[in-house]
Amino acid sequence: MAIPSFQELMLPLLRVAADQAEYRISGVIEMLADQFRLTAEEKNERLPSGADRLFDNRARWARFYLGKAGCLDSTGRGRFCITERGLDVVKENIVEVDLKFLGRFPEFAAFYHGSRGIGEQGMFVKGDDGEVSQTPEEALEASYQSLRSALQQELLDRVKQCSSAFFERLVVDLLVAMGYGGSRKDAGQAVGRTGDDGIDGIIKEDRLGLDTVCIQAKKWDGSVGRPVVQAFAGSLEGHRARKGVLITTSQFTSDAKEYVNRIERRIVLIDGEQLVQLMIDHGIGVTDAARYEVKKADADYFEAE
Repeated sequence: MAIPSFQELMLPLLRVAADQAEYRISGVIEMLADQFRLTAEEKNERLPSGADRLFDNRARWARFYLGKAGCLDSTGRGRFCITERGLDVVKENIVEVDLKFLGRFPEFAAFYHGSRGIGEQGMFVKGDDGEVSQTPEEALEASYQSLRSALQQELLDRVKQCSSAFFERLVVDLLVAMGYGGSRKDAGQAVGRTGDDGIDGIIKEDRLGLDTVCIQAKKWDGSVGRPVVQAFAGSLEGHRARKGVLITTSQFTSDAKEYVNRIERRIVLIDGEQLVQLMIDHGIGVTDAARYEVKKADADYFEAE
C-alpha cells in the first residue's frame, strides 16, 4: 500500500492518544506504522534528499497541525497528550480529519491564514487539484528535484555539443573534484596522453598513487554495447590495471551492464545522466543561483527554561 499522507495520519494519531496517556512522537510513529501495516521498505523510504524518513516526516507534521488546532498539547520535549477538544473530535466518529476539518477551530484558522503572510503560499503548498497533499519538506524537495532535472538536461545538451578536447578537460576537472588524479596538473597529463589500446588515460586513484585507474571517455551518439566495454576490459589487462572508468555522453546497453558485473576487474560505467549528476554534485560547469538554509528549533537551547 502507499504511504499515507500527513492528513490521513491525523485521525489515527488522535485515536492513539485518546487514552489520555502521555506519548512520545517516536513511539507513536512506530504504532501508526504498524496500524497501516507498512513494510520495512516503506518505513525506511526517505525524502529525496535522504535527510528524513518520509513516513516519520508526515507523522510529525500531522502531530504539529493537530497541536495548532488545539487537539494535542505539548507536555515536554517530544512529548504530547490529547486535549478535551481532541477527545471531542474522536467521539464524533468521523471518517477523516484533514486541514479543512481543522479550519473549524479558530486557532488553526488564524494559523493557516497567518502563515500565508510569510509568502504567497506560506507553508501550505497546494497541488494542481487545489488541495494540500504534501508536507512543507516534500513540497520544497519536489521543487528542488524539478529544478535539478531541468539543469541535468541542460548540462547534458551542452556536454554533447562541446568539442572532444573540451570534454576531455571536463572529465579531468570532474575526476580531480572527486578526489582522483592527485593534482589537476597530474590528472591533465595522465588523461588524454595514451590514446591507444582503447585507453584514453591512466589516472591515480588517490593522491598517494597507491593504485591506478584506466579511463576511457568518449562522446558516443548511440548506446554503448558490450563489445566496446569488453574491449576496454581487455585494455586494462594490457596495462596491468585492475580498475577502470568508462564514461559516455549516451547510455549503456543492458548487455554491457551485465558484462561488467560478471568480470573480475572492477569497471565503473558512467552514462550521460550519471555524468551530469556528478557534475552538479561536485560543482563542475555549474554555479550557485540561490542557496536556502532550512533551520529547526533547537530543543537543547530551551531545555534550561
